Amino acid sequence: MGGWLKIAGLGPGAEALVTPEVSAALAEATDVVGYVPYVERVPPRPGLTRHGSDNREEIRRAEQALQMAANGRRVVVVSSGDPGVFAMAAAVFEALEAGEPAWRSLDIQVLPGISAMLAASARLGAPLGHDFCCINLSDNLKPWALIEKRLRLAAEADFAMAFYNPRSRARPEGFARALQVLREVCGPQRLIMFARAVSTPEEAVRVTTLGEADAEMADMRTLVMVGSSQTRCIERDGQPWVYTPRSVSGADS
Repeated sequence: MGGWLKIAGLGPGAEALVTPEVSAALAEATDVVGYVPYVERVPPRPGLTRHGSDNREEIRRAEQALQMAANGRRVVVVSSGDPGVFAMAAAVFEALEAGEPAWRSLDIQVLPGISAMLAASARLGAPLGHDFCCINLSDNLKPWALIEKRLRLAAEADFAMAFYNPRSRARPEGFARALQVLREVCGPQRLIMFARAVSTPEEAVRVTTLGEADAEMADMRTLVMVGSSQTRCIERDGQPWVYTPRSVSGADS
């Protein structure tokens, strides 16, 4: 059998949320490549080599995976969530475009996974039920000025918004700045939701308003969502349901 490369999403954490397609690819693989915590989610077995690396080595690990596939190995590059959402699919294609011409003839497939954004939305109800956008708040690969511009424009366009990587130990001030921008545009009563480690034993979900939100409510395992002006909260015993209607009030029929 010739080599191949599959770029797979492992979902948000629970084994039940790994797709059958991804499970089948992992069962056939000779090598699994990825960030150490994600590689460790793949159980060891005879005939499988796991190659874990640091989180900032995306291009190097993509090149490693492409070369192993070119050498006849059956390689799965793993990400959490979906590999096309701020994850390894883009890194592999970036390495492919800049790399060996022979790599372009490889059998490469992207296998979708359940993203943290969609898992968090499902826990809360349907906060992304109408137009929404998704923004990575990490400034590791883009300047803060661009992040702030996108935040402001998305809020002015009245999207519901989902935010990845809101607050790290190295840059705790970034999320506080993001909250201030959102308050300026959306006002203090806009709904904001914090969904941490969804589908794992550490899961914690919280619904509040921008006026009550604090930057310390989020960390790098938290998916943050801010509603549009149309987003509604249904109070009940326990956690409320949050949804954004599919129609916009006041719009023409």
